[in-house]
Formats: sequence, structure tokens, C-alpha cells
Amino acid sequence: MIFRAIFFSLLWTVSQVTAKSLTGSRLLVALEDADIKESYSKFFGDLESRGYTVDIQSPKNDKLSLFQHGERAYDHVIIFPPKAKAYGPALTPQKLVEFTSKDGNILLLTSPFGTPEQARELARELDIDLPPRDFLAVDHFNYDTVSASEKHDVILVQRPPPSKSAQNYFSGKEGDVIAFRGTGHTLGNRPLLFPVLPAARTAYTYDTKEDFAYAEEPWSAGTQMHYVTAVQLRNNARVVVSGSAEMFSNEFFDMEVQAPNGQATKTANQEFAKEITQWAFQESGVVKVIAVRHYLSNQTDAPINPNVYRVKNDITYEIELSEWATDKWIPFTVPPNDSLQLEYTMLDPYYRLPLLPSTITEDSTVYSTSFKAPDQHGIFAFRVNYKRPFVTYVDEKYTVTLRHFAHDEYTRSWDISAAWVWIAGIAVTIAGWVVFCMLWLYSAPTETSVKKTQ
Repeated sequence: MIFRAIFFSLLWTVSQVTAKSLTGSRLLVALEDADIKESYSKFFGDLESRGYTVDIQSPKNDKLSLFQHGERAYDHVIIFPPKAKAYGPALTPQKLVEFTSKDGNILLLTSPFGTPEQARELARELDIDLPPRDFLAVDHFNYDTVSASEKHDVILVQRPPPSKSAQNYFSGKEGDVIAFRGTGHTLGNRPLLFPVLPAARTAYTYDTKEDFAYAEEPWSAGTQMHYVTAVQLRNNARVVVSGSAEMFSNEFFDMEVQAPNGQATKTANQEFAKEITQWAFQESGVVKVIAVRHYLSNQTDAPINPNVYRVKNDITYEIELSEWATDKWIPFTVPPNDSLQLEYTMLDPYYRLPLLPSTITEDSTVYSTSFKAPDQHGIFAFRVNYKRPFVTYVDEKYTVTLRHFAHDEYTRSWDISAAWVWIAGIAVTIAGWVVFCMLWLYSAPTETSVKKTQ
């Protein structure tokens, strides 16, 4: 038994070293048509070079299952659009939702002509609305003049620009374009949805059964439409919905495109495909809390994380954060226009204070702040609730008791300057009484002699 435990411990260690994803390296690719496997060889080769064990299976395979003995059989799933009208019994929306509830990650690829109803049901669970079958996205102002000079269905999308208020996991250099041929989708108001590639104002999705030149009522248009959307669930499982499977193919990786009145350039699809799978499979955007510390500020030997504080204590709070960057932990940096905040709450926040970097190590950043406890005893909580697009949610809460002053901790009257007048009055009264007594005792009345008469 000892040797078996050592063996499995070493096996787990080796798997963690080879797998760059924090959730594992077992990757299922649901691909019905095995003939198109070579069309995506670069995409699959990049995944294998990053340490993934790629298992390509047909969704119609009766032996295919996402679970084994109640646990995940795979860590990640890539679902290609099938030729048939359904994926199969192993990839129903209910099982895919269960897969994400067990911390599995999904990359869902759709197409205008091969998106089954199961994909739409899964998307509706995420508050994403996919268009009906045979609907295609076009853009008459941002298209490739080489491959789509007539239909305008190869859309050229600019890489997302760098943002100062969010993490930039998908932004490239200026001028990078992504070739897209597929369909757009619309998003609901769910706060867990993060648009990655939004459509331009001139794009729209229409029914290909109609003449695109006369599509007066498109299904969706403009900035309300999106090409690629990321979803991070409350358990930090991730789902990416792409309106195009072709954008991950060798053809689009090697394509040279030219916009109207523009110059020929190579697409950035391969770099974007790598970045979107790194995020979806938790190779990037993963934030870990190393430690949480709070203590009295004015004591050098103060205990760490005590359960009780006193009102008006000076308190220091620290949280240490690291970010996983492909293959190692690095210090986590908050964007310039964003803020990491501490809430000191009792039902409602009494304080909401910014946490600023105080110490940066090789693999972590310590954010800290100091404050004076309010003059209100009760049960309080330190809480850091940091939920931002494209990073795992940080929600740390630590409950403490805030007591009132003990009888021997109140400030003495002579330490209160406002009481000096009254203390002086008492002293003057006592001194006056002593002087009066002394005068009374030592000031005897004079004797008067009375002459006796016979």
C-alpha cells in the first residue's frame, strides 16, 4: 500500500508538471466528421504541444461519456458542429451543464448550417441566443476582398484593443485582424457573460435563403451582435461560444486577407485561437489567494488573524494574490483603472477601502490597507469581493468580534484635556476647604476680661 501511494503521488506530480492547465490535461474533441480532422491539424497540434491529451471522438459514439464513477472523465471539451441534427446521448444540454458544475470547461463551436438544437438549449442556459439554422453573418464594409468579394461573408474583425480597466488576455498589436465566417449571437443581461469579439455597427445576420442584398429584417445587427463570447460560471468553470468553427481551421490560420481600400495582411487567427483556449482551459486568468492576514497596527508582536478586536483599534489587513500565467505563478496586478477593495461590514459595509500593493515577491503581490475600527461593537467581517471579467472570482470573508471598552481600558480623566477645567475646579475647592479649616482651627477668638463688682 505504501508503494502504491508513492506511485500515485509521483504520477499526480508528473501530470501537474506536464499539464499547463490547472484543471487537468484530458481534452475531449467531439468531432463527427473524421475527414476534416486534417483541416484543423494546426489547432490540434498546438493543444498537444501544450500538454493536452487530445481524444477525438464522434458525438454519436455509444461508449462516449463525460463521467466515470460519478467524476469527470475529461477536464475540457471542444464541441464541433455536427452534420446531423443532434450531438448524441453523451452531449445533451443537461449533461453538459452537469459537466460545468463539476468544474469542467467547454469550447462550443457553431456554424450557420450545422448547429443542432442541443447547442441552442445549452446557449440559452447561459443567456446566449443563437440564430436559427441557415443564418449567416455578413459585413459589407469589413470583409475580405480576396475570398469573399461577392458574398462578404468572410468578416475581418479587429483584435480587441488593450484596456486599462480589465485584463488583456486577447488583445494583440495594433492592426491585427481575425478572419471570421459564421454566425453572430446576442447576449442577455447575465453579468457572467464577457464579450470577446463584438460585431461592428455595419454587420448583421440574415437568412441565407433570402437574397442578402435585400435582407430588410436581419435577425440581429450592429453592436448587439457578437461573434465570440466567454462565460465564467460562479464556480469558475468556463464556457466559450464561438459563432464560427472555420476560424480555427488551417485555412484561416494561413489566410492572407485584404480589407476594402486596405493592404494585404496575414490573419491573427492562430494567435487568437491559442489565447482563447488558454483562457477557456484555465491556463490564464486564474487568480489564487495565497494568504489573508489581519492584525493590530500599533503592536509589533500582535497576533495574526485574532477573533476579537476592540472598538477604535488600529487594524491592518493584507491579502496575497498570485496569477497563473501558462506554466508558472506570477504576481497578480490590478489594472490601472480598476481597484481591489476591502469591505468592513456588519450587514452593510461600514468601510470600503482600496487595497494597494505593499510588497511584490517573485510569484505574488501583497495588497494591504490600515484603518481604525468604528465605534460600534458587534460582529463584523473583512470581505474582499473581486469579480471582474476574464479572471477567476475572489471572494474572501473573515468574521471577527468587535467588543466595547473594558472597564480598565477607558481613558482616565486626567488624560482628557477637556476635563482639566473641572479637575482644576475640584482641586481649587479642596484647597479652599483645607485653607478654611486651617483658618478655623488656628484663628481662635480673643478673650475679653470682665471686672467683678461687689
